[in-house]
Amino acid sequence: MKPEKALIFELSKPGRIAYSLPECDVPDVEPSELIPSHLLRSKTAEFPEVYEVDVIRHYTELSRRNFGIDNGFYPLGSCTMKYNPKINEDVARFSGFAKIHPYQPEESIQGALELLYTLQNDLAALTGMDQVTLQPAAGAHGEWTGLMLIRAYHESRGEQRTKVIVPDSSHGTNPASATTAGFATITIPSNERGMVDLDALRAAVGADTAALMLTNPSTLGLFEEQIVEIAEIIHEAGGLLYYDGANSNAIMGIARPGDMGFDVVHLNLHKTMSTPHGGGGPGAGPVGVKNKLIPFLPRPVVCKQADGTFAWDFDRPQSIGRVKAFYGNFGILVRAYAYIRTYGPEGLRRVSECAVLNANYMMNRLAPYYEVAYPGVCKHEFVLSGKKLKAFGLRTLDVAKRLLDFGYHPPTIYFPLNVEECIMIEPTETESKETLDAFIDAMIQIIEEAEHDPDLVRNAPYTTVVKRLDEATAARKPVLNCNCG
Repeated sequence: MKPEKALIFELSKPGRIAYSLPECDVPDVEPSELIPSHLLRSKTAEFPEVYEVDVIRHYTELSRRNFGIDNGFYPLGSCTMKYNPKINEDVARFSGFAKIHPYQPEESIQGALELLYTLQNDLAALTGMDQVTLQPAAGAHGEWTGLMLIRAYHESRGEQRTKVIVPDSSHGTNPASATTAGFATITIPSNERGMVDLDALRAAVGADTAALMLTNPSTLGLFEEQIVEIAEIIHEAGGLLYYDGANSNAIMGIARPGDMGFDVVHLNLHKTMSTPHGGGGPGAGPVGVKNKLIPFLPRPVVCKQADGTFAWDFDRPQSIGRVKAFYGNFGILVRAYAYIRTYGPEGLRRVSECAVLNANYMMNRLAPYYEVAYPGVCKHEFVLSGKKLKAFGLRTLDVAKRLLDFGYHPPTIYFPLNVEECIMIEPTETESKETLDAFIDAMIQIIEEAEHDPDLVRNAPYTTVVKRLDEATAARKPVLNCNCG
């Protein structure tokens, strides 16, 4: 058993120094002249006194406790935790991209503007939209932006539409985004096959319907077979169809939301286009629209002028205004551009085909051991139910905790809410068959352990720094000091 490593405060000894600063060349100033006396410390802060090597080892050890896609398989359903190719990082660090400033004159950043213009057109072509804004800084930000565009469109027509319809299989942020945009939400159920219930949809639409927010494929990993009819129902009621691009990794180069009848689309570049994922950002959630919504796009938009140069267009009187400081998270957009250009049209289609193949392979191998919520062909992800575990006094949560001992990040659990003891798995296209098989074998071993030794699963994990937590207490009374181990 490995001995516990001493924490940095425990290593502290008076007089130890990690780094020597040069002599200060700023004239001495009485602190109270710069900072109000009531805000000044009465005694020196108690920082640990350690050597540089202690600091390096401390933070390196902490970094190893984090799990990321570079560490191992990350099958988090509906999150598309695919590998981030390092060439994208290299391109984003080119000095011409990394060192420009948003206040530079347009003539000095023509290359960057051309990249943004090209990326807009690439995303529009990929989704079947007529124009795209790159301003939104995240997926949920893109949702809100799209809904504000829908709101502006209806208001320009003198219509006060107040309700957004959200299926129970939608992406989790949809109801919150609709509420933030000032709409009331109506949730409609799925039918017995996991699809949108058309009768419930018809009953929900009316003169107050602003939009239907739909994730297609849905969070259940199912493609809405009646999407054209769904679009007709919404459009006949005067509403618009909003596409949540969370699951676009299943359809690139195969199907386009614009061809299905969608009026507004957002994309999650950290998912589909493999820009960095997690850590609180930065992100990017571009929004594409059909022609009738172009006047309302956030300003400015980058345009190509008659002489072939590129410029910002601020003259957009019907715009909903700026939704992000400057022009979006440029470094993330560069990474997405590099990803798209690396693969090209045929490569992007292949990405989706492999993502769908991997998901169906895993689902069929796991089907004898876990109940498949909606049997049949899935898309990029699939949903299992762990309700058979109840017979052993266990839950889906116990499977997730036990997976940690195998070195895997658990899949999404208990979402979507309409599947009992839900386990949602998305392998993405970047994993090899050997990786998929190893994860499947771990899932099978856990279900066998649950039957023969339920306490082994119930008390997992055993190999992690922090063992099984009391989650309610951890949420209500978190320990936030650096000595928590």
